[in-house]
Amino acid sequence: MLQSRRSLLRVLSASAAISSVFAVFVGGQETFPTKQGPLRPGEDDPNLPAKAASKAVLEENQKDIKKNVEKLFELATQLKDQVEKTDSTTILSVALVRKAEEIERLAHQIKDRAKG
Repeated sequence: MLQSRRSLLRVLSASAAISSVFAVFVGGQETFPTKQGPLRPGEDDPNLPAKAASKAVLEENQKDIKKNVEKLFELATQLKDQVEKTDSTTILSVALVRKAEEIERLAHQIKDRAKG
């Protein structure tokens, strides 16, 4: 058992060494690095359209999140009212379960949208 562990360790270390040497020789550094001059506030930024597009997407996400949170609050209020009206010890309403599932689905959408 000890011998098999040692041989496994040797194989793994050898393969790691070979892959690291291969990565150094193949990957290497760029031969001609691109020049990035300091950008001043008045200069054209090549990433400006991408930044504007990402900002627009973020603003759209924020609007969507706010709208979904409003809807989530409304659904939660409706569920609370239904729970207060129903005696849940004897009867479990299907509408109550569906409303809870809809709230859960909406909360999951908000969570995913907030993550980005």
